[in-house]
Amino acid sequence: MAQKIKAVVLLILAFFGVMGVAYMFRHTNQELTNNDYPLKYEKEINAAAEKYHVEKALVYGIIKTESNFDPDAVSPAGALGLMQFMPDTFEWLQTYYREENNYVFEDLKNPALCIDYGVQLLSILSEMYEVEDTMLCAYNGGLGNVDEWLQNPEYSDDGKHLKVVPFPETDNYRKLVEQNKSIYQKLYFS
Repeated sequence: MAQKIKAVVLLILAFFGVMGVAYMFRHTNQELTNNDYPLKYEKEINAAAEKYHVEKALVYGIIKTESNFDPDAVSPAGALGLMQFMPDTFEWLQTYYREENNYVFEDLKNPALCIDYGVQLLSILSEMYEVEDTMLCAYNGGLGNVDEWLQNPEYSDDGKHLKVVPFPETDNYRKLVEQNKSIYQKLYFS
């Protein structure tokens, strides 16, 4: 009888030991996920998302994809900052809504400024392109290219949706942003 009790006690301890390891693994896995998908620049992103009516998860997804939250990031093509602006896009944005400012391209290393301009651009693009996939293609591949693709029956059936994205980099970009956005949505905004 004592042996049966000892065996039951050992079985119970083993069960709780396994459950404890499983709990610790889940907790550690969650921490790793939160570390991989941080809420950096939360104040700046919240302010810009509210100001321009853009989803926060989308902004985080783009910043994660573009720069992985490095405000000094520079792409091989010369794009700069958290949201990776090219010089001509930054110049165009400065004239789109604002009457007068004195920013230079290097100012995009300032996270608050870069986020404000980036989210403003997303707002403009969402007005121009009603479909988020199309908007993301324009953010990465350029408005002129996307406008041409939408008019080409080889790439679009309805002038709004892209059934084919002819630039593989842009196609991969939109998929990665949507994946990152979805992860942020699940982790923080659902």
